[in-house]
Amino acid sequence: MKTLVLIRHAKSSWSHGLQDVDRPLSDRGFNDANLLSNEFKTLNFIPDSVFSSSANRALTTCNIFMETLQISKCNLQISNQLYDFEGRKVLDFIRHLDDSINNVMIFGHNYALTAISNLLGNVFIDNLPTCGLVMINFDTSFWKNIDKGHHALTLFPKHLKT
Repeated sequence: MKTLVLIRHAKSSWSHGLQDVDRPLSDRGFNDANLLSNEFKTLNFIPDSVFSSSANRALTTCNIFMETLQISKCNLQISNQLYDFEGRKVLDFIRHLDDSINNVMIFGHNYALTAISNLLGNVFIDNLPTCGLVMINFDTSFWKNIDKGHHALTLFPKHLKT
């Protein structure tokens, strides 16, 4: 069995006049990433590998989750291929993962992660919001064979705010 956790980066700031890849998280982004990572920690899910887009906002969100989940930095790989907004590059990345890896977390961007969630999952998501998380399980031993999986979890910041 393979488990894929897709996490869209938390809310970023547009106020710094930086290139898109360099934009930092906003205060809300930091708060949401801490909120979601602490809730996700209660599931005791520990990935074999963590992958992040090279964009500052995705990598910062990833680092917050890794710190909260106490995942070693040696389990993190940064890939420019995940700095994708369509989903084709991300899907190709997933389908070429090493089959010895069973549990994966990927931090990336929209529309790519919404599209992949809907393509591979059995629950339609209109829009994966910032810091939204989707976990999908696949009954296969090979990443290249993943097709329709089963949504095991959908968790958005609004689910945790009252």
